[in-house]
Amino acid sequence: MAVQQEISPLTGIIAEDAVVIDFGKNEGKSVLEIADTQPDFYSFLIEQKEQGNFAIKRTKDKIYRLYVHNRLLN
Repeated sequence: MAVQQEISPLTGIIAEDAVVIDFGKNEGKSVLEIADTQPDFYSFLIEQKEQGNFAIKRTKDKIYRLYVHNRLLN
């Protein structure tokens, strides 16, 4: 029996606690922390993903960083 992996609406199969915001006042916070403490900002990030205005990149230090291309919110 295969184990089902939970899929995030924001990060997909990457765990939300492994992805770090890399812009604005929330820089350095994990997506999981944002989901718990700032649901409006989390919803904004989901909207940006749906509009294709969003990227998650793995850096040389092996950290997943979330970027919004058009910085509408800082």
